[in-house]
Amino acid sequence: MNILITGGAGFIGSTLADKLIKENNKVIVIDNFNDYYSPELKEKNVFHNLTNPNYSLYRNDICDKDAVEKIFEENKIDCVVHIAASAGVRASISNPELFVQSNIAGTINILEAMRKNNVKKMFFASSSSVYGNCKAEKFSEDLKVTEPISPYAATKSACEQFLYTYSKLYDIQSICLRFFTVFGPRQRPDLAIRKFIELIEQDKPIPVYGDGTTMRDYTYIDDIVSGIMSAIKYDKTSYEIINLGGGSPVTLNEMIETIEKVLGKNAKIDRLPMQPGDVDKTVSDITKAKSLLGYEPKTTFEEGIRKFIEWRKDGK
Repeated sequence: MNILITGGAGFIGSTLADKLIKENNKVIVIDNFNDYYSPELKEKNVFHNLTNPNYSLYRNDICDKDAVEKIFEENKIDCVVHIAASAGVRASISNPELFVQSNIAGTINILEAMRKNNVKKMFFASSSSVYGNCKAEKFSEDLKVTEPISPYAATKSACEQFLYTYSKLYDIQSICLRFFTVFGPRQRPDLAIRKFIELIEQDKPIPVYGDGTTMRDYTYIDDIVSGIMSAIKYDKTSYEIINLGGGSPVTLNEMIETIEKVLGKNAKIDRLPMQPGDVDKTVSDITKAKSLLGYEPKTTFEEGIRKFIEWRKDGK
């Protein structure tokens, strides 16, 4: 297959690209290499593929409509994995206009290019943040997501609705995959796990917001990629929303304790108040993913932390 990955130089996109190439697919990547975090890290993510004949890289922004349309015209594309987005709950609160432009308008540009070029499959990287401060014991896909508590979450929810509209109007199969706190090799440096590990190694205090009882359903990168790969093969329905989570939520205190255990080093805690936009918990119900995609997360949280720390020791 010829698969376009938007945001394909980032953490999830580049890992997915490697897996798809290993399975003899042709991968076309769009990424603008912005400076939200170091572009050098993204350059490292793609460098080993630049000479591969089954890999094409376009250094463009999905908000550039003309550039997006040209990429679709120049390539035979069977499906799109749409990961590109402005990321970060707190960043979205300080700059909501950017998030509306990147996440919503950029998604419309991709959908319009698909429509014009008769590309009929879209797999969208949505987020557990759409559930807001949901009070349910587990977050299932049939829960209403009408109360996002950050602009980032609101943009992801809006994109899910646009995908539904395009699936109905233009027969574009649209699968929205709600990722739950992905971690592992190539993880963004601003995300808690990588930040905490690096600060602890440097004997610097880690910023802990709240009392440490907030909970996240951490999902190891290999499990997320496995879920995306299975979704690409799914063809039974025209529109679905599917959770991809780890299935075993971990509190912030437990996360810190696990990192301390694996590093063999205690953390210095800088206790801070909860931040606007942060949710209290994310707990995925992955029943639907198991049923439709055969999805089965295999990496425990501690195993994932060990793998990530080993990857960093290798000089990555």
